[in-house]
Amino acid sequence: MKNQSTPPQISANDPANLPAEDNLILVDLDDNPIGEMGKAAAHAQGRLHRAFSIFVVGEKGMLVQRRAANKYHSGGLIANACCSHPRVGETLGEAVARRMQEELGFSCPAKKVFAFVYRAPVGGGLIEYEFDHVFLARYDGEVRPNPDEIDEVFWIPYDDLSQRLLETPEQFAPWFVIAAPRVLKGLTRSV
Repeated sequence: MKNQSTPPQISANDPANLPAEDNLILVDLDDNPIGEMGKAAAHAQGRLHRAFSIFVVGEKGMLVQRRAANKYHSGGLIANACCSHPRVGETLGEAVARRMQEELGFSCPAKKVFAFVYRAPVGGGLIEYEFDHVFLARYDGEVRPNPDEIDEVFWIPYDDLSQRLLETPEQFAPWFVIAAPRVLKGLTRSV
């Protein structure tokens, strides 16, 4: 299922145009909470906040998603199976299980494998500045993507993914380009 609509034009100069969702947990460079801020304002101001990325692997390779074209940033780009932010008062484990179910229609055990900090412009004057906790899960069952979040999901063999990341990094979300090689390297060590 593909959505060919044009992503909305959003300006960081007018935070009222951004989606106002949950408050994000603002953190320092050691991931210590230092406050909270609305999602829209945090991305407009480029404030460092806690996030997580879930990589799902299985017999066919890595499960990736094409972000819904109408997402307020990075719409249409390929990313890991699921990524989001924990809510204030929610543990990372709780957030991972919640978002897997909400975005992918399933939940399975996931293990934290590393964390990293990145900062990247994502269009419309918005900035992703995240302390990103990376989780790895193994799953081969049915995936029921939420069309509000995802235009399509597909499995990609590891070698094909490595090649695409090398040749066409612009097709991928910025956090994925940073984290995926580390995930792939860890997988080859554990085989």
